[in-house]
Amino acid sequence: MIALFAFYLFATLTIASAVLVIFARNPVHSVLWLIVAFFNAAGLMLLLGAEFIAMLLVIVYVGAVAVLFLFIVMMLDIDFAALRSGFTRNLPFGLLIALVLLAEIIVAVSAWKAGPVTGGAAPAAGSQPNIEAVGELLYTRFLFPFEIAGLILLVAMIGAIVLTHRSRGDARGQNVPRQIDRNPDEAIRLEQPKVGEGVTL
Repeated sequence: MIALFAFYLFATLTIASAVLVIFARNPVHSVLWLIVAFFNAAGLMLLLGAEFIAMLLVIVYVGAVAVLFLFIVMMLDIDFAALRSGFTRNLPFGLLIALVLLAEIIVAVSAWKAGPVTGGAAPAAGSQPNIEAVGELLYTRFLFPFEIAGLILLVAMIGAIVLTHRSRGDARGQNVPRQIDRNPDEAIRLEQPKVGEGVTL
């Protein structure tokens, strides 16, 4: 009984927060509702016994991706009038994408109701923990794609570091030899202005 109540609670909150992500007028509020949707989706994964996926949703998506979105949205100077005009201009394309996604959801639900593709028996529940099964697959059967994905992420990280640490040729850079060779007598100038007079720069 408690599992059924938790399922309907998490599912309702996930759908409601996902709708609020789309219809919220403030982008910061949209990201906060997205975080709520991720948490409730993690609760659904726990009910299904996929605790590893639930922890990934909380740690990776909430702890990294959604917080990154939140910082980016808060730092950007967003023109809401231009945002609304762009929404009305791109509305037909958005409706087309929504119809395609709806068709995919209908196909997925019908395929789920039809049952599994293969006639083999499903593994017994509780025979192996979820995390052990994922780890065994990653480091045995999918070891080579897993290592390739890690290598691609490493190359992307190195590329991002190289692009952000380019040497600047403008005057905003720090000139260390010029600062060291400066005469200390010229660094500070004492002024003794008279009463009612300002300092001449």
